Amino acid sequence: MKLLPIILLTVLGVALAAPAIAGDRPKADEVVVVKSEGKLYLMRESEEIGSFRVTFGADPVGHKQQVGDQKTPEGRYVLDYKNRSSSFYKAIHVSYPNAADRERARKLGVDPGGDIMIHGQRNGLGWLSPLAQLVNWTDGCIALSDSDMDVVWEAVDPGTPITIKP
Repeated sequence: MKLLPIILLTVLGVALAAPAIAGDRPKADEVVVVKSEGKLYLMRESEEIGSFRVTFGADPVGHKQQVGDQKTPEGRYVLDYKNRSSSFYKAIHVSYPNAADRERARKLGVDPGGDIMIHGQRNGLGWLSPLAQLVNWTDGCIALSDSDMDVVWEAVDPGTPITIKP
């Protein structure tokens, strides 16, 4: 019977702590992606609040020039909207192409492409994430495991700036 109060206090402590653990993650005020590291960083007031392994387009070196080049853009953009109904597990849109990207493409006589997203795995294939995250497989997007995408989804609001570095 001496254990009963200890057990009850432990259960109560866990129950009271659970909302703080689950719902009190800070919101990111910036996202930084470093392609050479294969990392996405959630930042808050210039401090890292999370980092995640990511993969990119199948030809990741260099800045995206045109549709179909399999490159992930580099530069400063905005995460402008969320798409829960994507073909991939949750998706957050990157505002590529910006004005400079469109002008560069115009001078080259090419379509700059677009529809660049941060997303999880293709719907229904999340179980392949341990293998899929070992290679660059997207058409230029930034891919995470589904569980990591859940964290990023909750931490990022539309309007958050993103910097994608080489």
